[in-house]
This record gives sequence, structure tokens and C-alpha cells, in this order.
Amino acid sequence: MASPLLLLLPLAVSSLLLPFAAAARVFSVADYGAAGDGARYDTGAIQAAVDACAAAGGGRVLLPAPGDYLTATVHLRSRVVLDVAPGARLLAGTRQADYPPESRRWYVVLAENTTGAGVTGGGEINGQGGAFVVTPNPQKNIMVSWNATGDCEGDECRPRLVGFIDSKDVTIHYITLNQPAYWWCDNTMIHNVSIYGDFDTPNNDGIDIEDSNNTAITHCHIDTGDDAICPKSTTGPVYNLTATNCWIRTKSCAIKFGSASFFDFKKLVFDNITIVDSHRGLGMQIRDGGNVSDVVFSNIKMSTRYYHPLWWGRAEPIYITTCPRHPDSKEGTISDIQFINISSVSENGVFLAGSKHGLLRNLKFKNVDLTYKRWTNYSGGLYDYRPGCQKMVKHRTGGMMLEHISGLEIDNVRMRWSRGSLKGWDVDPLLFQPSTVDKLSFHDWQSLAVSR
Repeated sequence: MASPLLLLLPLAVSSLLLPFAAAARVFSVADYGAAGDGARYDTGAIQAAVDACAAAGGGRVLLPAPGDYLTATVHLRSRVVLDVAPGARLLAGTRQADYPPESRRWYVVLAENTTGAGVTGGGEINGQGGAFVVTPNPQKNIMVSWNATGDCEGDECRPRLVGFIDSKDVTIHYITLNQPAYWWCDNTMIHNVSIYGDFDTPNNDGIDIEDSNNTAITHCHIDTGDDAICPKSTTGPVYNLTATNCWIRTKSCAIKFGSASFFDFKKLVFDNITIVDSHRGLGMQIRDGGNVSDVVFSNIKMSTRYYHPLWWGRAEPIYITTCPRHPDSKEGTISDIQFINISSVSENGVFLAGSKHGLLRNLKFKNVDLTYKRWTNYSGGLYDYRPGCQKMVKHRTGGMMLEHISGLEIDNVRMRWSRGSLKGWDVDPLLFQPSTVDKLSFHDWQSLAVSR
């Protein structure tokens, strides 16, 4: 089971209620013949309940507990909320025939052009991801690829879990997603959602926010093998995204912009986030000519580590680049980015690499504590530019590596190097080429060796 998902501006707690109160009409799938035994397909019963609910003007479609409801694609309608009760599971079908002909519509729950649809209930939607593993591998599982039609290929050619496409006023609340979800939406609230993806499965993102605006993610727990929260701009911009009070662990990047970045990202806020044992912490891979501006990362605690010497990413707490994907690609810019109250323990340094025509402008680090400590046996001394203008480059390790930057403010930043773990490291607090960097400001900056 592949991944993706979406997000909106913060709302008060009282507004986290779904579009319909508890007294709204309830349509139980059991009344429409659902068996709930996990063996027989309940698609017809679930879809009949959804359609009846929509025809009645909206309400909740209940999957009662206990029960395992095996299904092909269910098409959610406007003003219909799927209510998976605690102790109930909606199980994804594992046959290609269970999904629409077009790969872009391969979802277990699919809402297209809807208003006011949602998912809630305290139960679980399960993608049965193990059924799509051909060969288990601790570096990267070999996955099923349904690419006979030729409209998709490789690891991404398999179904996703939940998709809200061209929809608005979406609410995802109090639900567990085993294998994640995907949204192209406007005005979306994701609250109290737990996402679990196989740690060794590729293209297994937690939440992908693609071409979507006015999104809020709050109090979510994401534990997955690929990028956890991932804004992408493939056919349009991404703006007004807020993520707060979340816990993340990933074998890839915890928060990553791109790498699909053809349009702009603007006004994004990430606050009070805990990132644990991830391969990268905060990342921007702007490869396709889009621009990023007005972004705040604040009150973030993280630890990053190596998982494999050739794995994408090199354990950086912060990784930002505009290195273009192809030699003829347009170079985007990244500007007005703030990192405030950040604390990290990492096996590699901060990587800030603009490009010749894609400068990083006006970056600010304030109240930042960076601890560098080795606890795996993988060698350092490499910077990873992939996919883009360079590949893996042998390099001294820097607390901060700077390229093609105009405007960098450092205020109350501490670098702490753990003495006992630096054996074999060739390190410098700062690495940069003076000809590519200007407008630097340092106030209250320290680089210290420490015993811990």
C-alpha cells in the first residue's frame, strides 16, 4: 500500500467538531448487509449506506464494532462522514480489480469534488500493506507494482489509503490510518490522527499536502518509512499550512517541502513538533523552479541519525537546497525562513545550499541548540545533493554548510560537539565559500566540545 495526505489554518478547539453533530442521521452499514468478517467484501453495503446518507442530505455512515470490513474503493460523497467505531477496521482490498482503472484514483476511501466530507470514529483504516511486499528488505522492501497499464511505474504503482481530491471543508478527526492518505483540498482540518506505515516500505509518506491551501494538522502521531509531512506543488501553489503539536518518527524526512516544487509555497507554520530518530529533520528540496517564502519552524525538538550509508539523506537536522533536478530546470528561491527555539541531537550538520540562480535569502536562526553526536557506525564526510545538480559529494563535516546564500542571521545559537563520538570525524563549525555567501550576521554564537 503506497501513501499520501492533506492540511488547514489553526481552528479553536470548539471548531474541531465534524460537520455533523452526534444527533445527525446515522446510516449503519450493517443495515445494508455488511458482514464485517474480514473475508467477504462489504463494498456494496458500505457504498449503499454512503449513497443513502448523501441522498438524505448528509450525516454519518457507521461501521459498527466489532468488525473487519473488507472493501474495494468506497466513494465518499458531500456532507457524508465515514464513522469507523473503536474496535472496527476498514480493510483495503489487495486486488487491482478492487480499484478504478486510473492509477491516480487508486484509493480505499476516495472523495472527489466533495464539500463537508470527513472521516472519524476512533477506529482504524488499514491498507494491509504487508500484502504488497514481494521481498522484505531492511534497507527497502521490494514492492508490488501494478504497472501493466503503463500510466505509473515502480514503487508508487500501488494503491493508497484515503484520498480527498479537489474537495473543500474536509475534516479528518480521531482515526488511525495504517498506511497513510492523500489530499488535494481546500480548508482541511486533520486532528488527532495516528498514522503507521511500514518502516522499510518506500514511497510510504505520512501526509502529502499537494496543491492544497488553508490546511491545519494538529495533535497527530506519524510513524512511517518515508516523508512524514510533505507539502508538494505539482499543479498549483501551497499556502496557509499549519502543523502543530505532532510527534514524528521516519526513516526519511520528518517535514519535507517537495521535491515536487513547480509552484510556490507561502505562509507555512510548524510549531511544537517532536521528531525522533529520523533520517532528516526539516527539509526543503526545491528542484523544479517554485519559490518558498514566509515559513516559520518553532519550538521543535528532534534527533536525526543514519539508517544506511547510501540512503537518501544524511542525518541532517535541517536540509535546504534549490539545486535543480535537471540541468535545464528553472531554479527557485527560498526566502524569509525562520528557525526559532530549535533543539537537535544529530549525526550530521545543518545543510544550507542554494544554487547560482536560486539563492537562499533572509534565513534566521534564533535560540537554536545543535548537538552533534555519533551513535551509529556509518561514516560521515558526505553531502547528499540528490536528485539534482550533484550526487553524493565527499566533504568535511560542518556544523553548518553554507552555499549561495544572501542574508543569514544567527542569534543565540549553540553548537555542541560530543567528544566521545567524534573519532574519525573531520569537522568544522562552519563551512562555506566566501564568494557564494554574503550578508551574514552573528550574535551570541558558540561552538563547544562537550563530554556528553
